[in-house]
Amino acid sequence: MMETILSWMIFLPLGGAVAVLFLPKGNERLIRGFGLAVTLAVLAGALLLWRGFNPSAAGFQWEQKIAWIPMIGVHYHVGLDGLNFPLILLTGILGVIALLASHTITERIKEYTFLYLLLLGGMLGTFLALDLFLFYVFWEVVLVPMYFLIGIWGGPRREYAAIKFFLYTLAGSVLMLLSILTCYFASTPHTFSIPALIQQGVTLSGTVQWWVFLGFFVAFAIKVPIFPFHTWLPDAHVEAPTPISVILAGVLLKMGGYAFLRISFPIFPEVARGFGIVFAVLGAINVIYGGFVAMAQTDFKKLVAYSSVAHMGFVLLGFAGLTLTGFNGAMLEMFNHGIITGAMFLVVGMLYERTHTRELSAFGGLGAKVPVYGGMLIFFTLASLGLPGLSGFVSEFLALLGCFPTHPVITGISVLGLVIGAGYFLLLLQRVLLGQMPEKWAGLTDLTVREIWLLVPLIGFTLWIGFWPKVALGWQSPSLAGLLYRIGGNAAW
Repeated sequence: MMETILSWMIFLPLGGAVAVLFLPKGNERLIRGFGLAVTLAVLAGALLLWRGFNPSAAGFQWEQKIAWIPMIGVHYHVGLDGLNFPLILLTGILGVIALLASHTITERIKEYTFLYLLLLGGMLGTFLALDLFLFYVFWEVVLVPMYFLIGIWGGPRREYAAIKFFLYTLAGSVLMLLSILTCYFASTPHTFSIPALIQQGVTLSGTVQWWVFLGFFVAFAIKVPIFPFHTWLPDAHVEAPTPISVILAGVLLKMGGYAFLRISFPIFPEVARGFGIVFAVLGAINVIYGGFVAMAQTDFKKLVAYSSVAHMGFVLLGFAGLTLTGFNGAMLEMFNHGIITGAMFLVVGMLYERTHTRELSAFGGLGAKVPVYGGMLIFFTLASLGLPGLSGFVSEFLALLGCFPTHPVITGISVLGLVIGAGYFLLLLQRVLLGQMPEKWAGLTDLTVREIWLLVPLIGFTLWIGFWPKVALGWQSPSLAGLLYRIGGNAAW
């Protein structure tokens, strides 16, 4: 039964997207209610998986495999293990919260809900797919709705941001397709099955393996994003509507990091070991460069966007050490970043809806005027900068700890990113909450009950993992240990 839930979680939003097309366009309440019902059903499926999930199992706990295009060995093959379970749960949580936050979308509700559900189904399919052909299909499915969600409901430069996102991602997809085809023809017998490719390996020379790995690397690096493929992200975030920024930062960026663990590392273990120094250097650049650029921003949303570049650097550092500690830190950082930065974009959007500006110079002294908003901003800012006791600290500490034995100098340099992060986030709090409040904000209202409840679940996860990370680490550790054993890393704590 549980394996069928995996398919239901994929096809419920995809089928729901099709069903939306048949709802009357003028009945916006019905459309919104239907979309919410679908996302709640997806979240319920994620919670059912959580209930039945065995944290001590290293392999796939549920799989479903059906012949799809048997002539070329393509299967509809999905499965769940410790690598994708946290991301499925994250997608379920943020899927509901972002749709509830979509009450700010007031135009073309039918089209918006259709694209939103299509995006949700594509992301879930990407995380669950165990066939390279199927993985590629869902990867591309995500591209189309995100392009339109930014290009139609975004800000003044939405067309530019949407096209830039589309071209970057499409370029990476072409390289990924070439790498997938190479893996297929280099396997005996020819297969797209990810578990089969991991088990039997690919018959390629060392040089060719490096090129194939590099093709996957660029495709996944664009999604993460890794310097220098990151420039689409700030534009996309700034122009995207608030709910889509939540999904973009909270879920979409994790597709690249997850793909490294699911595809690149286990299929090409020798290349992965040699690529450790590359991950370390690029991770340090993401952390330091992303932090300095964030500090220079005057746009509230763009500052948070560049902070994502810095945070994804810790994921790369966790990968670089090829240790269980580092991999756990990287995986947990992906989950924590989704929760914390998703909340940060909600907080930015809530202020923008009231003031219609994101310029930090326009604010000041809001802490006394809107204390509940100020408290939320302080909480998630401290979580994002890595305050001990909150979830961000745990994952960043583990990533650095896992990277240090192999790359001590690079790790030492990367620690400066924590100081830089504290600098720009504390400067953010000073600009928004402290000082003299401009008279034009005299009528500013505090958060509503609806807005507070959107943030409460994210506060709960931030505190829970911050104080008791054992449960979240237990989800992923056995699968990560098995992966490290496969690639010749350090599978012990």
